[in-house]
Amino acid sequence: LARVLQDAREEGTPRDTMGEENMDVETTTLPEESQEVDASILLCHKIFALANPSAGVDVAALGEEVKRLVLANGMATLYPGYCERFGWMLDESVLASMIARNGQKIADLDLKIADATQNLGDVEVRDALLEKAVFLASVGDRPSALVAFEQCETKTVAIGQKMEMVFSVMRLHIFHDDWHEVKTQIAKLKDFLEQPGGADWERKNKLKVYEGVCLAACRDFKGATTLFLESLSTFTTYELMTYTDFVHHACVCGVVSLKRVELKEKLIDSPEVLAVIDSLPGVGSLINALHQCRYKDFMTAFPVVADGVLNNTWLTNHHRFFLREARVLAYQQYLQSYKSVTTASMAKAFTVSEEFLDNELSNFIVEGRLNVKIDKVNGVLVTNRPDAKNALYQSYIKEGDNLLNRIQKLSRVVDL
Repeated sequence: LARVLQDAREEGTPRDTMGEENMDVETTTLPEESQEVDASILLCHKIFALANPSAGVDVAALGEEVKRLVLANGMATLYPGYCERFGWMLDESVLASMIARNGQKIADLDLKIADATQNLGDVEVRDALLEKAVFLASVGDRPSALVAFEQCETKTVAIGQKMEMVFSVMRLHIFHDDWHEVKTQIAKLKDFLEQPGGADWERKNKLKVYEGVCLAACRDFKGATTLFLESLSTFTTYELMTYTDFVHHACVCGVVSLKRVELKEKLIDSPEVLAVIDSLPGVGSLINALHQCRYKDFMTAFPVVADGVLNNTWLTNHHRFFLREARVLAYQQYLQSYKSVTTASMAKAFTVSEEFLDNELSNFIVEGRLNVKIDKVNGVLVTNRPDAKNALYQSYIKEGDNLLNRIQKLSRVVDL
C-alpha cells in the first residue's frame, strides 16, 4: 500500500484508497534503511581489518581504500603514523596540502564564530562552535576536538543537545580505542539523564548500547549481556553499529554469561534475534547446539564463531577468553549429567581425541573450573559436585549461632 501511494505521489496522480479520495497517508521508512553507521566507526573497522588481516581479504586493496579515506578526510595528524604502521610512502607534499587545507578551514570557522558572537545570538554561536568541533573530530585531531566540544557545551542550554555531543565525543574516543575516556563520558551522560529534562527514553536506550560495547571491550561480558538484552527491542543506535552486528555482540556475550534456561528464553526464542540470526555465521548453530546438548555440532560451529570474535574490532582482545569460557561451559554442562563417565565417551561426544580432552580437563581442574577427577588407570571421569544442600545447612547453622550470640549480648545490656 505504501509503495502504491508513493508511486502515485511521484506520478502526480492521486489514487483512491479504500473508497476515500485523495487520502493522505504518511509513508514511514524503517530505521534500518535510513540510518547509517558513522563514518569514523566504519574507518575504525577498516583500519583494524588492515592491521589484522584475515583469510580471503585483499590487503593491498584494503590498504588503498584506507589510505584514500585518510587523505580524503584530511587526517593530517594521523597520516604519518599510519604511513609508519602500514608501510606507506609518506608524501610530504600531500601532508603539507592537508595541513594547509585544514588550517584554512579552521580559520574560516573561527571567523564564522567571531561573526556570530558579534552580530548573532547564542544559538548561532553554538552552531558554529559545534561545526568546528565536528570538523576537528573528522580530521582526527582529538585534543583540539575535545576543546571545541567543551566550548560548545558552555553555549548549550538544552540537555538533549548536550547529550548528543557526549555521544559524539564517545565515538571519537572509540575511534582512538580509548575505553577509559569512554567510561568517563558514560558517567557524564548518566548525570545528564538525572537532570530535569534529561529523562529521554531514546537516549537512555542508546546509552545502554554504548555502555554495553564498552563493557564487552573491557571483558565484562555479563554486564554487557544484560544491557544488550534490554536493548534488543528498542535498538536505535545505528550510528555505532548495524542491528546485525548488535545481535552478534549480544549472542557472543550471552553464550558465556547466560545460564542454559536464560539462553533459551532470551536468545534462542527471541524474535529480534531470530530475525537476523541466519546472517551470523555459526552463531545460531552454536547456541542451539549448546542448549540441546549436541556437542558434536557445538564443536563444528565453535571455530566459526571464534573466528568472528577474532575479527571483531572490539572483541578481538578477548578471543582467548571466549575460547576458554565457551569450552568450560560446554564441559560443565556435559559432566553435570553424569556421576562418572569414560574419557572415551566424552571425547567421542566432542569429536576430539582422548589425549586432547585429558589435557583440556587437567588444566581446567587445576584452575578450579571443573569439579571432576580423572581416573587415568581406568579411563574414567568421576564428578565430585559440591553438596549444595549440605553447604546451605552449614551456612544456616553458622548464621544462627551468630544471631543467638548477638541476642544474648543484647539481653545482658537490657538487664543492666
